[in-house]
Amino acid sequence: MRIFLDTANIEQIRQGVKWGIVSGVTTNPTLVAQEGVKDYQFVVQEICSIVDGPVSAEVVVEGVENMLSQARSIAEWHPNVAVKIPATPDGLEVTSKLARDGIKVNMTLCFSANQALLAALAGAAFVSPFVGRLDDIGQDGMALVKSIMDIYGEYGFETEVIAASIRHPLHCVAAAQAGADIATVPFKVLEQMIKHPLTETGNARFLADWHRVSRQG
Repeated sequence: MRIFLDTANIEQIRQGVKWGIVSGVTTNPTLVAQEGVKDYQFVVQEICSIVDGPVSAEVVVEGVENMLSQARSIAEWHPNVAVKIPATPDGLEVTSKLARDGIKVNMTLCFSANQALLAALAGAAFVSPFVGRLDDIGQDGMALVKSIMDIYGEYGFETEVIAASIRHPLHCVAAAQAGADIATVPFKVLEQMIKHPLTETGNARFLADWHRVSRQG
């Protein structure tokens, strides 16, 4: 399973890339706004200059023609851009047309196996089931990821599954166990994944013992 960062924070992305574990980014206008930046295109292009992998950027208009126009414009920002399209009837039409033109689509806001099946049939490169939001309303988000993986495996769909709306490290473990191709995570969750109190105390003890032995020598 690959790890993407779900953020528009440039420094967080740089750090994730330095660790050698981040191979893509998902973002949207809300995340960009949280960083106090108004130029969405500039941020996406800067992210693309840092990450050698897919960078998802979202359309923010409605209607097939408007979505197609904006999606095609976004796709021109950088070769690594995948355009995020919502899992709606219009979204399916837009996705199928973009896919025929060779534009990568990340069908987002997916909450059912039916939506994921249709996304694959429409030619989406990625589909993003939002596991955390399903958990919030008492449904099992990771069960959805497993169902999607089973369906895609049965029929050989090439659409990659991005476990999205990740809330904590256990979500990442569950996504990997479910066979997700990708988990896109907030930077805080990425930090939590590497931390363990026994690692920290063990490392501190090794260093203290080494310093004590060194002084004796």
